Amino acid sequence: MKVGVPKEIKAHEYRVGLTPGAAREYVAAGHHVMIETNAGGGIGATDDDYRNAGATILTSAAEVFASGEMIIKVKEPQPSEWCQLRENQILFTYLHLAPDPDQANGLPKSGCTAIAYETVTDARGGLPLLAPMSEVAGRLAIEAAGSALKRSAGGRGLLIGGVPGVQPARIVVIGGGVVGTHAARMAVGLGAEVTIIDRSILRLRELDELFAGRVRTRFSTIDPVEEEVFAADVVIGAVLVPGASAPKLVRRSMLSSMRKRGVLVDVAIDQGGCFETSHPTTHADPTYEVDGIIHYCVANMPGAVPLTSSQALNNATLPFGLALANKGFSAVLENPHLCAGLNVHRGRLTYRAVAESLGLPFSPIDQAAA
Repeated sequence: MKVGVPKEIKAHEYRVGLTPGAAREYVAAGHHVMIETNAGGGIGATDDDYRNAGATILTSAAEVFASGEMIIKVKEPQPSEWCQLRENQILFTYLHLAPDPDQANGLPKSGCTAIAYETVTDARGGLPLLAPMSEVAGRLAIEAAGSALKRSAGGRGLLIGGVPGVQPARIVVIGGGVVGTHAARMAVGLGAEVTIIDRSILRLRELDELFAGRVRTRFSTIDPVEEEVFAADVVIGAVLVPGASAPKLVRRSMLSSMRKRGVLVDVAIDQGGCFETSHPTTHADPTYEVDGIIHYCVANMPGAVPLTSSQALNNATLPFGLALANKGFSAVLENPHLCAGLNVHRGRLTYRAVAESLGLPFSPIDQAAA
């Protein structure tokens, strides 16, 4: 199969769909890999690195889209990209369609088959292609909070871990999944006072054992959320509903009761955000203030550490991508976990949560593939 990798064009996105090492694996499996020139520049990979891996370098994204039977990216296609997709072409990338009606309408019009990293599953019910970026984002969330808490950035002037004799920051993590766990791990390591809120008793038990009493756990209902948010210096939004828009758990009316110049970090912003006052920001201008509260809502947080992120992502996507390259759409029909990643096929939305979030028609895979 002809596998194309364009350079990412979203603002301050430095990751790449295939590292040279991953490209070499595709070539070794008998596939023709085409890389847009300088696509790997953000991770320090040169065109010669890709040539040495057996890939062909193309001079423009237009050539990649025109030649590739499968397009591998990192971030969701931008308008100038989805208009270049075509019928029977496979797109394999993060999509995050639920909060993006323009893309949800644009992709089906292209006729392509779009498989979203964030909804591919595994045998344990996990999201193996979302997990590595969730790990990175969770850890970065605490670094971002630490920077935003500095007085020079508009924050309270608070050091996350404090010093002997001085109280550390109080950090509340809403959501005990991969993002929340890694955020809590970083926060605890820095010496913060940490609470995790989740709606699964089983998960709270697991977290209690994992952290051996070093974090508080609370079941998610309205009262505990309000109590913890109002007392927090930092709130990390780490809520995930696979494929769907994130629920708004912190309302604007709550901000006035929070500690002034506290920080909200919304890691769920790719799925619309879990704070009512959230809107996407970029690495160039990552924060804004609403009612005295600093908001950090960068929509591609792992893009700040592209070398780590690209390597971690490629480790996870490689077996799925090779299956698609080897068998084409048949791989989706044969593999229930890849099938779970199918969001768009033959002009139809095939992921129920996306369709319901946007109020658009949903087509089960058997209908869309007929």
